[in-house]
Amino acid sequence: MTKPLILVTNDDGVMAPGIRHLVKYMMELGEVMVVAPDKPQSGMGHAVTITNPLRLEKITVDGGHSEYSCSGTPVDCVKLAVTQVLKRKPDLLVSGINHGSNSSISVIYSGTMSAAIEGAMEGIPSVGFSLLDYRFDADFTQAKKHILRVASNVLEHGLPEGICLNVNIPAVKEKEIKGIKVCRQARGNWNEDFDYRKDPRGKDYFWLTGEFVLYENSNETDEWALSNNYVSVVPVQFDFTAHDLIPEITKWNFDAK
Repeated sequence: MTKPLILVTNDDGVMAPGIRHLVKYMMELGEVMVVAPDKPQSGMGHAVTITNPLRLEKITVDGGHSEYSCSGTPVDCVKLAVTQVLKRKPDLLVSGINHGSNSSISVIYSGTMSAAIEGAMEGIPSVGFSLLDYRFDADFTQAKKHILRVASNVLEHGLPEGICLNVNIPAVKEKEIKGIKVCRQARGNWNEDFDYRKDPRGKDYFWLTGEFVLYENSNETDEWALSNNYVSVVPVQFDFTAHDLIPEITKWNFDAK
């Protein structure tokens, strides 16, 4: 039987430790193809490259599978993989393992999750994986069991059209993780500021700073799950429509002058 075809990408760059671990884990489940950015692309959201040419370079890292380094964003990587590289549609797309959290509102800004969302838009069952550790040398090994469990279930059951999974993993020892909790995105936001500075030539510039503010502490959310040492699994959709509000706004008088 043909092995499942698994497309692997990320936003931290093709040589980031997170994706190197993810590639090894996915090789236990199927045939792996890697198309990932040639440099870090964190916080790029669903950006696509339209003003510069895109370049794909075939590279060899671990052997045993094909890899491409892409000059574009995570979404560019998915688009190029699907239209230019792969001979058939992947059975699974996995993005990550991200260095740091993508829970709550961070899903909006995340390049990791935008790659997964793009996969869902292409009709590919897709998952974004993140470890709550921003260090370059973070220990990704404790995440392996949970990543394989989620990925195996997606391969077995698939996902509904337009849906992908956002999976965040606590940065604790594997034995301390209590299990996997399917939950919803917590309500929160980033309280942002810009640090005003001058460069050595006296030119003004700004550096983004801020802190995350959580608006609730419900045990139904990803933030609660992660703070209690559960792996959080949030189904994510790219349809932003507020469907419940359509009947009310339909009653408005749009003909008024």
